[in-house]
Amino acid sequence: MKTEIKETGCCPIFDPTPWDDKTMTWDNKLFIKDNVCTMLYMPLNFGRVMTRLTAKVEKTGAQTPDYLCLSDHTSAWNMDLYLAVDKEVERAENVKMSGTFYSRVYEGNFKDTGKWMKDFEEKTKVMGIKTGKMYMWYTTCPKCAKVYGKNYVVILGKTKTL
Repeated sequence: MKTEIKETGCCPIFDPTPWDDKTMTWDNKLFIKDNVCTMLYMPLNFGRVMTRLTAKVEKTGAQTPDYLCLSDHTSAWNMDLYLAVDKEVERAENVKMSGTFYSRVYEGNFKDTGKWMKDFEEKTKVMGIKTGKMYMWYTTCPKCAKVYGKNYVVILGKTKTL
């Protein structure tokens, strides 16, 4: 007998199908931006920043399509977050992204990130795609990943054909 997993009320259950091995084109896709302090790439205040971003979204009455939140590890000490929104958010840094992006879904422990990045680069090379800026989407927090039994991470790379 299979037990159905119910949503936690924190992170929604992630469906990898629309994101795995897909190419998408964005034309001024809207995000709000904030940054997270990291220590050797390990986030220190991720939860606090997400709470701050979510409060701004709720206050404005905006929605977060797919709960898409891209992470850009700019250094060992900083990570920029880009939370997708459906309209401009007051008192937030509103950013628009355009371009073609290739995405691939991985599942497992965060310690495997290096392996995932290598696999992503090999896959795009075989496909004849050169990636520029790359983002990580951590689809659930560690607590929700434990409840759901899956820890999905999506890598998105802005592309140029070779």
